[in-house]
Amino acid sequence: MKLLKNSLLYIILLSASFSSASAEKFDITQKIEIDASRQSGDLKNKVLSYIDNVVITQGTLIIRADLVQIITQPGSDEKTYIAKGNPATFTQVLADSSPLSLQADEIRYEPENNLIIISGNALLKLEDTEVNGSRITYNTETEHYNAESKTNERTKSIFQPKEKDNTIVKKVITKENK
Repeated sequence: MKLLKNSLLYIILLSASFSSASAEKFDITQKIEIDASRQSGDLKNKVLSYIDNVVITQGTLIIRADLVQIITQPGSDEKTYIAKGNPATFTQVLADSSPLSLQADEIRYEPENNLIIISGNALLKLEDTEVNGSRITYNTETEHYNAESKTNERTKSIFQPKEKDNTIVKKVITKENK
């Protein structure tokens, strides 16, 4: 019986770790849709440019910017997305259903390297946490970030306490009073 409980616990933990690691991987397998006012391409150098009111969607991932350039690396299919705006934004729903929101003057997204670099008035929001800096690097696979600031500036984090649910307490008090 103890072996069965330990095996069941192991399977639950394994599936939980798999689902959080595969959140962004699921989006990568989805089709990419790009909507913009204008577009141009340099096919020789493999650079595509999308201009004005750019919206890129792939699964739960949404990038909004004034300008997005997609650069395909020579000799491979690896792409780098560079989004610029005032601000440019990147949003995605993670496997645990928590929304990730990034915004900055420039967003550099490298899906093959699991890397997002945001710079210029960079802001990362995840659940009740906000992190500000000049530059924030975020690893989509490990969900680790690194915030940096320019000389004589500081990074800033804000943690909002979760609100307590008083509904249960009210119901208990109401039942006891009757």
